[in-house]
Amino acid sequence: MVKVDNLVKNYGDFRMNISLEVPDGHVTGIVGKNGAGKTTAIKAILGLIRPDGGHVTVKGQEASKLTGAQKSQIGAALSDSGFSSYLRVKDVICILRKMYPQFDESFFRTNCEKQGLPLDKRIQDFSTGMRAKLRVLTAISHRADLLIMDEPTAGLDIEARNDILDLLRQYLLVNENCSILLTSHISSDLEGLCDDIYLIHEGRILLHEDTDTILSSYAILKISEDTYEKLDKSYILSTKKEPFGYVCFTDEKQFYAENYPGIVIENGNIDDLILMLTGGK
Repeated sequence: MVKVDNLVKNYGDFRMNISLEVPDGHVTGIVGKNGAGKTTAIKAILGLIRPDGGHVTVKGQEASKLTGAQKSQIGAALSDSGFSSYLRVKDVICILRKMYPQFDESFFRTNCEKQGLPLDKRIQDFSTGMRAKLRVLTAISHRADLLIMDEPTAGLDIEARNDILDLLRQYLLVNENCSILLTSHISSDLEGLCDDIYLIHEGRILLHEDTDTILSSYAILKISEDTYEKLDKSYILSTKKEPFGYVCFTDEKQFYAENYPGIVIENGNIDDLILMLTGGK
């Protein structure tokens, strides 16, 4: 669905150069610390900022050459964008009706009611969670087959986050071939939604892995200094020194479980992946 080849963007001392793919029907996540380049990557893919090099193709076609009809099959939800705060939701409906011939007004109205978004209320009077829900509904209400979302659940309480994730899950059930590319720093959101994960750090991809593999094969090892000296480090991705010895991050949990029965092994997750690969050695 989306292919990014050596996408380059320079901001002063910051240089981004990434390659990634979003296959048809896949949900792909991009994680990383603040300032890693997540939002820059999303905006460059959407054509909102001009890259300094590389190529972005959507459905096999250069993104910059997509027709209006092809662009209408993309739904975007960005954390720093949205409709004017002076508009009411019913005004948004009128705009979407004109923008997208395939706009599903019934779907939009029904979900506004479910999500507690009054049609006569101005967006400026919405809470942060309500605005986030409106952005997501706007992105999915024209039945797009590609969704691109920048931290759609950022800053929300657990109830609002679950509401948004449920909206996306329900959308995927009805639109099985839809592809989603989203960024987030909330690991539990990605673990329950994404097929695969890219870790970006300082403008480059450090790792790409299936989510199931991260959760099943990656692990944190807690090891004394003596054990560390004797340890086979072939499958150690990162190491941090601790008062008791070392914390090691591996993608071969089973190897160390079978060969080092005395060490402490904790299941890895996306938070561990970010912390260890961007902060360890």
